[in-house]
Amino acid sequence: MDITKTILRHFLDLPGWALLLENIAPNALHNSKARYDAPKCDEDTRVEVIDEIMQRIRDLDASQRLLCMTGAAGSGKSALQQTIAECCTESGILSAAFFFSSTDPTRNSISFIVPTIAYQMGLKHHLFRSSVAAAVKHDPYIFSQSLRSQMDALIVRPFESVRRSQQIGTNTFPYAILIDGLDECNGEPNATSGIIPINVDDRRRAEDQQEELLTAIKHCILDNDLPFRVFIASRPEWAIHTALEPGGLLRGAAYHIQLSHNYDASGDMHRYLRRRFEDISLRIGNPKWFSEGDIETLVGAASGQFIYVATAYKYISERRDSPVERLKIVLTWTPREGQATRPFESLDRLYTNILSAAKNAYEAVDRHHRRDFLLLFKAHLMGVTGFHLYIIVIDPAADLLSAMLCLEARAEETLISDLRSLVALETGRDGYLRLHLYHKSFSDFLQEPSRAKALFVSEDRVYTHLASCFMQHIIECSLDFDSLQAKWDELPLPKLCRDSLREVMDGLPSFLAGVGDDVIDEVVAFTQNGGWQKIDNLIPLLYLHGGWFSRNFDSWIGDLHTFTDRLKARKPEAAAVISVFVKKWENDHKQYERQQDSKI
Repeated sequence: MDITKTILRHFLDLPGWALLLENIAPNALHNSKARYDAPKCDEDTRVEVIDEIMQRIRDLDASQRLLCMTGAAGSGKSALQQTIAECCTESGILSAAFFFSSTDPTRNSISFIVPTIAYQMGLKHHLFRSSVAAAVKHDPYIFSQSLRSQMDALIVRPFESVRRSQQIGTNTFPYAILIDGLDECNGEPNATSGIIPINVDDRRRAEDQQEELLTAIKHCILDNDLPFRVFIASRPEWAIHTALEPGGLLRGAAYHIQLSHNYDASGDMHRYLRRRFEDISLRIGNPKWFSEGDIETLVGAASGQFIYVATAYKYISERRDSPVERLKIVLTWTPREGQATRPFESLDRLYTNILSAAKNAYEAVDRHHRRDFLLLFKAHLMGVTGFHLYIIVIDPAADLLSAMLCLEARAEETLISDLRSLVALETGRDGYLRLHLYHKSFSDFLQEPSRAKALFVSEDRVYTHLASCFMQHIIECSLDFDSLQAKWDELPLPKLCRDSLREVMDGLPSFLAGVGDDVIDEVVAFTQNGGWQKIDNLIPLLYLHGGWFSRNFDSWIGDLHTFTDRLKARKPEAAAVISVFVKKWENDHKQYERQQDSKI
């Protein structure tokens, strides 16, 4: 009998061990056959971040024994985790690894993670293995208990047995525990819905499971002062984001690497593509089929995310087609309806899944009843890409834009809470929060109907909605318009409210002139509710304020003329009311200019 059969027989002879083997996920191992050719970092790429991670793992004296790496979708987290797993294996310090996968029912929930980790640790020392087997024999239903109970029975106590025996030093027991793709832990073991659960209840169940795992690690491993170093990689979804933020479960207990913020991967992507293109050169016998400019273009389009260049390379390297022609398609591809060629189809599926899940989660909240998540998010996106041909503050801060959309304070943070793997709110040099997109390709996806499909929102819809919000903002303003202060800055409103009120007054005529007739009924209601009178009461304060309103009066009043002329055919009564105010404001402006000229 060979040595493999002898070892297997010894394992199976241990009471409880066979039952443990029925409750593990072999596909989750870093060297599993199911993960054949798993992505990992090329030689000489991601060197800085790999060094930092390995130094942290090897530092047994560090106070933080948990290492968390978060990063945008497609930033190369799994490739890094695979590389770290292989480095730890070569160094003899890998205790266990678990790679979650949303599409594999054996590793898309927490059901098998503790037994799988215990199985790998049992391979490292016979006493640990015997203790695990004894625990399972004592309680065959341990696998249906809470994660903390499983971790205590199958990891903590067996290790304590090893430590008490003094048969092996605790510093020589392999101590690195790696968990990849926490965000892909998405619920029940039989869930096969895709990368992220779309159903709101499924999403919350997934988040609960992720939180349960983090809580178990904190209480069972960190609080018990075990010598293990745990390294978790995940998109910055709700569970891990909440745990790491101030007041969170892991705040202070974890060393946090924010991959998308702190590491520029452009140089690594250059090397990645160049090596692979050179391999293709050898295969086709043509070293000049690509240029450095082609690589520059692809890396620039990637916006720092490996998934873009990996997707492009996968398309270009198709064995049964010409890489020369496929490279041309990728570099010049413009999506069209009904187009058969879709080199970035896998990216579109990723974006569709994440955005759909975020939409359902947001709109399921009672307070957001009747809100259109996609419309609001597109408005914030246009705050980055630009409101073309409309008078509105350039590059508005996220909180200012939320106020202009008549949303509550900090609404922008709630809006993107399930999109943190694609976007972030970042504080600019002026101290204001602004939306930042990790992927240029995500913006491209959102702006193309043939790619976004049911998730597409046209710019015209956003402009129409903003026009409606501007009128609502003015009507619902809490000011006493009959007794206003003499100066704009003295209005009894928070600064954000004053700033947003000024912007909606400045921008309303431009939006009314530019949008279609969908807002006409709202304009009539605005007129009947004294909206134009409120603007009339505020205009003198804006003149005194010296804002850019007064410097753009001709455009402002011209847009009102354009809209009023269009309104006359549909709602002549409302048009007549507006015309009276327009005439008054023209006369007031002429008088203001004469006063200014007389001061010179």
